Amino acid sequence: MPENTVAAPPTPMTPDDIVDAFAYIGALQADDIDTACEVARLSDGESKPRMLLDVAERVIIPVTAVDEDCDEGPCAHSFLAAALGRLLLEVLSVDRCCPVSPVGIAQYVIRFAEEILTEERGDVADVLRRLEAAGMEQAMEAHSVDRTTA
Repeated sequence: MPENTVAAPPTPMTPDDIVDAFAYIGALQADDIDTACEVARLSDGESKPRMLLDVAERVIIPVTAVDEDCDEGPCAHSFLAAALGRLLLEVLSVDRCCPVSPVGIAQYVIRFAEEILTEERGDVADVLRRLEAAGMEQAMEAHSVDRTTA
């Protein structure tokens, strides 16, 4: 078993990145290709994969992280889930030899929400809205601190 399974929290995304990423993911989830294309056209194409990977990290890692607060302590399955979460992010990484397209990354986030975070397919849009709200709250807190210390 790995000795250190604690990952550093991800750097907060900017509010604009949260809006762009979830607008794109939400449009694809709703099969609204025209809106997805418009969002993609309006945002920086080079940063979109990184932005979507940031969202994927925020969706996958909390779900697959080892639960240190469990009364019985972490078990082998806990470490397996954490390792799988990290592996999934590595597979999606555009820094590897086989880059994944923004559509592929967004579709993966949608599928993860469908299969892991919801009990019924209809709940996916609601889950994505809650994830966006949580990301926006974190971004606003982080970036308001940046403005007050600057």
